[in-house]
Amino acid sequence: MVAGRTDAGVHASGQVVHVDVSPLAGKTRSGRLELDERGIPDLGRMRHRWNRYLPGDVRVLDARVAAPGFDARFSAVRRHYLYRVSDAPWGVDPLRRHDTLAWGRPLSVDAMNEASAALLGLQDFAAFCKQREGGTTIRELQRLVWRRIGPYAVEVAVSADAFCHSMVRSLVGALLLVGDGRRPADWPGDVLESRTRDSAVAPAHGLTLMAVDYPPDAELAARADQTRAMRTPS
Repeated sequence: MVAGRTDAGVHASGQVVHVDVSPLAGKTRSGRLELDERGIPDLGRMRHRWNRYLPGDVRVLDARVAAPGFDARFSAVRRHYLYRVSDAPWGVDPLRRHDTLAWGRPLSVDAMNEASAALLGLQDFAAFCKQREGGTTIRELQRLVWRRIGPYAVEVAVSADAFCHSMVRSLVGALLLVGDGRRPADWPGDVLESRTRDSAVAPAHGLTLMAVDYPPDAELAARADQTRAMRTPS
């Protein structure tokens, strides 16, 4: 189970995964991997072994025994994404082409931040989600902030308690149209209120899952139960 089921083509530098395993009894087949009293091998050595066999674009950065009640997806209290855009007239720096969207029009960070303000809070994001049968599109969008990090480089930091399918990319697609002047600042808010999916979806490669936040160990199980409950607008 992973913390964020990102769309195909989206990157992750802070993905969290949990795996349910059975403790080993006695010695391992090779006899070279010692087990602790719980039947668990040295996870630092296991991380080294996993990374030897994984493809070059996947790495295990850390491994530990999870606290009781932990669920990588449902115990999370918030997820943080970053979307990168180049508004250079010539496209994108070739070294960043795999994680940055080339946008051929100049972008106004001020206009995009003005439009973003109306999207924050606990709301129904049906207009910005690919809906799933039996699922909810109600989410609490906690952060949506654009900043210019270079002459032709812009990024947006997006945080929420959870995201529905294609939500970040849909928000970014709509806000880019505001940033380049093709839509007014109040347009994304009007789209949100319409609850009708009718907006641009930014390409997947510009998006990266940066981090996932969890509550203290004692609150993990309760948080998972809360997340699984169907939400309704307040």
